[in-house]
Amino acid sequence: MEIRALRPAEAPAVRDILSRAFGPTPDDAWERRAVSVLPSVEAGRVFAAFDGGEIVATGALYDMTQWWHGRAVSMAGVSGITVAPEERGRGLGRRLMTDLLERCVGFGHPLALLYPATTALYRSVGWEHAGAQHHVEIHTEALRRVAAERVPVRRAGPDDAAEAAAVVGRVHEASLDCGPVGVPEAWWRRTLGNRDEYCYLAEDGFLSYRWADGNAGMEVTRLVASSEPTLRALWGIVGSGSTTAKTVRACVAPYDPALWLLREREWETVRRSQWMLRLVDAPAAIEARGYPSGVSAAAHLLVDDAQLPANSGHWRLEIKDGEGRLERSPAPRGGDADAVRVGARGLAALYAGVPVATLRRTGLLEGGNADALSAAFAAAPFTLDFF
Repeated sequence: MEIRALRPAEAPAVRDILSRAFGPTPDDAWERRAVSVLPSVEAGRVFAAFDGGEIVATGALYDMTQWWHGRAVSMAGVSGITVAPEERGRGLGRRLMTDLLERCVGFGHPLALLYPATTALYRSVGWEHAGAQHHVEIHTEALRRVAAERVPVRRAGPDDAAEAAAVVGRVHEASLDCGPVGVPEAWWRRTLGNRDEYCYLAEDGFLSYRWADGNAGMEVTRLVASSEPTLRALWGIVGSGSTTAKTVRACVAPYDPALWLLREREWETVRRSQWMLRLVDAPAAIEARGYPSGVSAAAHLLVDDAQLPANSGHWRLEIKDGEGRLERSPAPRGGDADAVRVGARGLAALYAGVPVATLRRTGLLEGGNADALSAAFAAAPFTLDFF
């Protein structure tokens, strides 16, 4: 079996395996997908496993970033992992994921993220649950009442792709957000050109929504803002549809400020779509991440990463003045017993802010003195994009 980058002429052949694995795709939806994926195919970022000339598995590595405490870290968005139904159970998915991890190293991504269809497969190669998309349902009438002073807001189209990306990036940076994904300008252009997606841009905020449930409901796919007036203005636009849509489904941060603008919060229906994280280059990931100011922590780590052995071994982790360093180190005086011992899964969960106490009780972290690391990596990770 050979795993290699898919050639542009071979891209249509992927439709069959996707249909067999996940169900048929209508022609118009397939054409939209083909257009959106083509740049990644041309960049050599869409892969397939071939057996006897037949495509038996596929996967893609999108060139993205992810915000961690207000800093954008290079990240591979792993998507479209598919194994032909007749080939399942042979370990092909694990072989493909191991190959893709090595390719992430070649692309220079310190991090990789995916939305799992199955947890066991990805855990077997070092991934761990780290955050989620949070979808909350809100009464539209409650949103109509949050509007206050008028703020300059305009409709946004494909030509605003660069500005929209910059505005959203500035919001995530200023908010010290953890988890949101940064996508290339071409992705923004497609979003802003979608006739069913209604987008608005302010100096310090962005809104996109679409109608749902036969136009009886609304779905907010992204609403971010740096200031209270802009936040109120954008949610006010959503709330203005209250006479048509009784409820709004919104993808929001777990501590989204909009939830504190509502006059009443008697009930909320929240749906979480979990995502998993993997550290590809541990020293680079630690250095690129942001950390809370005024928090210091240090620990000796002993990392075991079977798939990416460059991450394995003894390390000195130090976090100070908002900066992090992970450097090679000899074993502590007491030997391995005095080191904080983590595997790839535990390291990913720690990076994402899972408390040390939780990691210890699940066996993902053992030994050493790691108590100060919880405050240093504190986070409430979320994403607003699905890929």
